[in-house]
Amino acid sequence: MSKVEVFRALHHSRLPGDPLVLPGPWDAASARVFADAGFPGLATPSAGVAASLGYEDGETPADEMFAAVARIVRAVDVPVSADVEDGYGLAPAELVERLLETGAVGCNLEDSAGGVLKEPSRHADWLAEVRDVAGGELFVNARVDTFVRGVADPGAAIERAGLYVGAGADCVYPIGAPIGLLPLLRAGILGPVNFLGRPEGDSVRELGGLGATRVTFGPGLLRCSVDALRGVVAGLG
Repeated sequence: MSKVEVFRALHHSRLPGDPLVLPGPWDAASARVFADAGFPGLATPSAGVAASLGYEDGETPADEMFAAVARIVRAVDVPVSADVEDGYGLAPAELVERLLETGAVGCNLEDSAGGVLKEPSRHADWLAEVRDVAGGELFVNARVDTFVRGVADPGAAIERAGLYVGAGADCVYPIGAPIGLLPLLRAGILGPVNFLGRPEGDSVRELGGLGATRVTFGPGLLRCSVDALRGVVAGLG
């Protein structure tokens, strides 16, 4: 099996309470730590990579993001999915080409830009183009930004998710969804569901039992690392 086939298979036939856990590396060193710990795949967080490069989230130039992803992929043998935000305004063919050049097997693509939600049908059409160009070579995780953009109605997230799955998305990511809504989202969404976990929050087993197919942590693990480093540095004086 190719790496993308392995990665896709990791999302299916999972038992309740056993979600796929994908830590988020921000550089090659952190990627090696996660791979050496035995995780079967990794998913880069745009905010974590941005911080490692000295940028605020959402301000990383596309060239630097793709270069960072390529370094992470090169450092490990496990499949890596890349958070490439809203695609940086690239046409589907160029976006897919640049992702595949990094060696990534998947991507996060969000449905808002500049803090504003995109029109869902048009975004679904764009996702369909990405999928058509990529064929089976990229696992597309379609991020649904309704909750982080102030739309609390879970029906809005479910409606968008349905359009994106219909467009060929392999997984849906209702980022920022309250944990109490996870069972409802799980019931209303076909296919795998990504949930944003917290390193010190509910256990991944609990999240899986509530309906999460996979759990990612955004920049949470980077923040834990930075906090730990602050503690070390404070003791050096």
